[in-house]
Amino acid sequence: MQTPNQSQPTSQVKRKPLTGMRRREFIRRTALAAGAVALTGPWLRAAEDQPRYSDPFETVTLGKSGIRTSRFSLGTGMRGGNRQSNHTRMGREKLMALLRESYERGTRLFDLADLYGTHPYLIPALEGVPRDRFQIVTKIWFRPGGIPDPDRPDADVVVQRFLRELQTDYIDLVLLHCVTSPNWPTELSRQMEILAKLKQKGVIRAHGVSCHSLEALKAAAREPWVDSVHARINPFQMSMDGPPSEVVPVLREIKAAGKGIVGMKLVGEGRLRNDPDKRDESIRFVLQLGCVDVLTVGCESIQEVDDFTARMRKVPVPQQKAA
Repeated sequence: MQTPNQSQPTSQVKRKPLTGMRRREFIRRTALAAGAVALTGPWLRAAEDQPRYSDPFETVTLGKSGIRTSRFSLGTGMRGGNRQSNHTRMGREKLMALLRESYERGTRLFDLADLYGTHPYLIPALEGVPRDRFQIVTKIWFRPGGIPDPDRPDADVVVQRFLRELQTDYIDLVLLHCVTSPNWPTELSRQMEILAKLKQKGVIRAHGVSCHSLEALKAAAREPWVDSVHARINPFQMSMDGPPSEVVPVLREIKAAGKGIVGMKLVGEGRLRNDPDKRDESIRFVLQLGCVDVLTVGCESIQEVDDFTARMRKVPVPQQKAA
């Protein structure tokens, strides 16, 4: 026996007229469908054409390192040397307040170094914050002078001391600090090998270099060992490794090789502190290069953090070019 729906072809089934609730539902669905069509028209295209502005606290990835962190990084080495900096000289209470308030704003990457003497301050400042909620970069000083110790132990000894000073089980990024020689991959090969082993053990997550010459920067672009590079960049050639016309192509090469780039000296080691127009120009220049992942700045007050990050927010994100 056939059911009522099987008793006649579909084309012959009589449809009930739209009345009452069914009519209102039909009108509602029709309006929604029309709206969906409209959204795919020129209105949506116009919305897509609106510029998107930089977010200093958005999450970015440092190349292929897997390290995800904030685009803005707080530096702690203004006028750094001999395990002191302007940051340590401001006193423990003020520095810890700056670190904590910067974290509360959204900063997730903190730029430390043995040279600056800032290791002991970070973890106490972020007491109660889970370790995986922020990232630490620090640097090994291998050059003569600069720190009080006469000896330069190998990287495994140094990193163990760093872990104690930082009160942590691992460090996100460890750099060889202030490389200048074009032959640094050969000259520092032993330290590179040790850091690679520490990375395999999970003691550090990534390794790289902080560059202070154009030739060293070029070597970093070619060296497969490098996960991330700290590079000096601004449009005014202040405390840089060369003119922007020569530095930028190397940065693009580093980026194309899958390495992270942290831009430093954006405020010209503080020389642009009282020049808001040039600060804006520098921030805009670096962000619109499209190859610098993180901007690290040695702000010495939370007001400077707020000022710098507000200026970042005024810069449109560079549009990706069609392939």
